[in-house]
Amino acid sequence: MPKITRVSLALGAVFFALVLAGCGNSVPDNAVFNTDGTTTSKATFERWLTIAGNSSASGGKSAAPVPPDYTKCIAALKAAAPKPVKGQATPTDKQYKAQCEAQYKQLKDQVMTFLIRAQWLESEAKKQGIKVTDAEVQKSLDQARKQAFPKAADFQKFLKQSGQTMADLMFRQRSQVLEQKITAKLNEGSTKVSDQDIKEYYEKNKYKQFGQPEKRDLKVVLTKDKAQAEAAKKAVESGTPWSEVVSKYSVDPTTRDNGGVIKDQQASNGEKSFTGPVFKAKKGELTGPVKTTDGYYIFEVTGITPPNAQPLSPALKQSIKQIIISERQRTALTKFGKEYQDRWKSKTECAKDYTVADCDNAPKEKKTSTATAPPEQQTQTGG
Repeated sequence: MPKITRVSLALGAVFFALVLAGCGNSVPDNAVFNTDGTTTSKATFERWLTIAGNSSASGGKSAAPVPPDYTKCIAALKAAAPKPVKGQATPTDKQYKAQCEAQYKQLKDQVMTFLIRAQWLESEAKKQGIKVTDAEVQKSLDQARKQAFPKAADFQKFLKQSGQTMADLMFRQRSQVLEQKITAKLNEGSTKVSDQDIKEYYEKNKYKQFGQPEKRDLKVVLTKDKAQAEAAKKAVESGTPWSEVVSKYSVDPTTRDNGGVIKDQQASNGEKSFTGPVFKAKKGELTGPVKTTDGYYIFEVTGITPPNAQPLSPALKQSIKQIIISERQRTALTKFGKEYQDRWKSKTECAKDYTVADCDNAPKEKKTSTATAPPEQQTQTGG
């Protein structure tokens, strides 16, 4: 084979290998995940894992489970374990290690979710042209710190126990400020509610939300089959008192004991196959048989209480306006949340052994966490 051909084949093999490498995992060896070209390092992950471990450890003493040996974690579990009762076996190092492994998996997933969600907020803010300054974050952090730690000494104690720095707190608070700004932008326009919007909402809901719907009083007989219902109807038509007809034919113990009387029946309360005919019937009209899942009814409407509603006063208008705004914002947030989740998950790839539900390469059966920060960190500085 000519030399030039062998060289060409060798170069081709190298190129092919590089192409294969480029088509594989896009996460560098020193990173835990990549979202749309932005990576988060293993060093950052390890730092937040330690912080989460500090917060989960009793007494604030670090027992962060560190694989593969989990030496400190095992020692901490041993120190915290109560003395075994007489006759009870002492846990083995293998059992302690299993606990540490489970703790590590839980903390790892929490920290990964926290860091991924923080990056998603950064990416979404960039996409929408939203900017947050350090001064804004500092102001928000100062407010949260004063609420959570009125005394400066308590705040310093918290920093020491958690192992966090002001830079760590600024990182976490930045995510909160970004989330607030994204939500505020999403809600723009939702407060523009016209008088026509208010009037339409009122007309649609005035009896259900702002008054009382129509109510009807009835006399009923419920039977097992249609033939019995028809016999009961004929008895009523022939002049037999309702109480006697109910006593003879009714299979409903509730209405049978009070002569078949139902008070204040509402259209929304009960099976539609029953309430539909009831609210179409005229007062004093004997109706039936009407088939329902319970059997066959005959009934007579004995009284009608018309619906009533509050007048559309200025105060009620304001209340309805707030209801409309809240419903719009809730609908918009639900729609955006799904789009946001799908958009950034599809652009997030995680390193092997670091996959969580928010990774596009995660096992499909896992459910997506909604946490924006590790649970151990949620209460810190109001964050």
